[in-house]
Amino acid sequence: MSDKLLLLGDEALALAAIHSGLSGVYAYPGTPSTEITEFIQNHPLAKERGLHSKWSCNEKTAMEAALGASFAGKRALVCMKHVGMNVCADGFINSAMTGTNGGLVVAGCDDPSMHSSQNEQDSRFYADFAMVPCFEPSSQQETYQMTRDAFDFSEKEKLPVLMRLTTRMAHSRAVVKTGEIREENPLRFSPEEDSRRWVLLPANARVRNEVLVKQYLELEQESAKSPYNKLTKGKDNSIGIIVSGIAYNYLMENYPDGCPYSVLKISQYPLPKSLVNELAQQSKSILVIEEGQPFIEQKIKGILPTPIPIHGRLDGTLPRTGELNPDCVRKALGMKELEAGKKSEVTVPRPPALCQGCGHRDFYTALNNVLKDYPTAKVFSDIGCYTLGWLAPFHAFHTCVDMGASITMAIGAAESKVHPSVAVIGDSTFTHSGMTGLLDAVNMKANIVVCISDNLTTGMTGGQDSAGVGRIESICQGIGVAPEHIRLIVPLPKNYPDMEKAIREELEYEGVSVIVCRRECIQTAKRHIKK
Repeated sequence: MSDKLLLLGDEALALAAIHSGLSGVYAYPGTPSTEITEFIQNHPLAKERGLHSKWSCNEKTAMEAALGASFAGKRALVCMKHVGMNVCADGFINSAMTGTNGGLVVAGCDDPSMHSSQNEQDSRFYADFAMVPCFEPSSQQETYQMTRDAFDFSEKEKLPVLMRLTTRMAHSRAVVKTGEIREENPLRFSPEEDSRRWVLLPANARVRNEVLVKQYLELEQESAKSPYNKLTKGKDNSIGIIVSGIAYNYLMENYPDGCPYSVLKISQYPLPKSLVNELAQQSKSILVIEEGQPFIEQKIKGILPTPIPIHGRLDGTLPRTGELNPDCVRKALGMKELEAGKKSEVTVPRPPALCQGCGHRDFYTALNNVLKDYPTAKVFSDIGCYTLGWLAPFHAFHTCVDMGASITMAIGAAESKVHPSVAVIGDSTFTHSGMTGLLDAVNMKANIVVCISDNLTTGMTGGQDSAGVGRIESICQGIGVAPEHIRLIVPLPKNYPDMEKAIREELEYEGVSVIVCRRECIQTAKRHIKK
């Protein structure tokens, strides 16, 4: 039995996972991947089956928990935004070495144009690095079907499969026709003769590495036969077009009656070398249209046996940064530009800002008031909605690099005689990757003040559960911070004198201090009141 549903790309992936016999989703929230896990959390069948759908502390723990589920024969899904792939890289790359038992699909959602991210990295490089298959759908319908195929492919090849979505695919809607609903896998383990691959001692890993390298060549042959990789011959051989993922839509929007050039649509990796060569043989030049970094463009330079002009992002035919769109693709094809639509005179830019009534506002006000008396102070921030405190009117900190870096950068600065050296980190980011930095600070007896801005949720991505709610102080004490230097303040205007007194006292203390600044996120508070 099938239904037709209007779904986001994220939702199509999530529903396909449920229909594929999913036993658990493991994730840390991050745009544009968050809606995948939220859809599963709220789906009636997922609730009925009791599928695991609680948020993990970070992407590494999510990846490893999913690998444990796969070890037990269950089907598991891991979800994260592209920079989360950096956090889970250890587990992800070694999961190719162990292989899988139950189907294991990793959804890496990339963010070209950096709508809510600090870089534009491309998750396809991780699949290539780990030597595992990667699927990149070009539509919501393809997202649904490819996710189902990815679980089957994972179990067939005994490898994890990376599903790569980009922001427009993740957050745009289309009608999706669904398929039959599969039961969950029973508990089952790898046969005894195959069990050594799960123990990556060097002796076992060397054997497994030989298998993986050989298997990767076979995966290339699978890609060449894949229905998702299709070469369509055109009448005009002046250009051969290689296009991947959502960029296929941008190409075809410019040719509603059919493209005159030969087109190789790629949605499954490793790159099918035989199809690339076939396209090159019938074309005088190649244009590569791909969302993200020039992954395919770089690859084919080492594939084609004879020189042929290759155009794309590297030579400036397409923009080197940012998202693609039908207009820039049209320009790359040498087509006449369409007349631009009239720009609205009403719409004005709305840069992001801290919500009115947000506790971070009051904390930054108090911190800035105190730091006026410390002209050499440097403040190191972290990733979260409190990062908006860099903007006017607060201008409250000097750095923001990656999850957890606030504490460790503050340590390095303090060791370099920066004083005061202050770290600002949110509660969810602290449990994600700040705890180990705090342990370093304690072990080094670093002279820093760590301000944990605790709004009792993961606020930046919509108010998901935060892993350390109610336990922040005890975690800090367990790590080794002196109890008398773990201070709690409540960020409200009426409390400014007490807040400023606590901040000043800890700035004067020579050692590791933690100030927990606790007040519920104004948005989740509104939702709780409404309920």
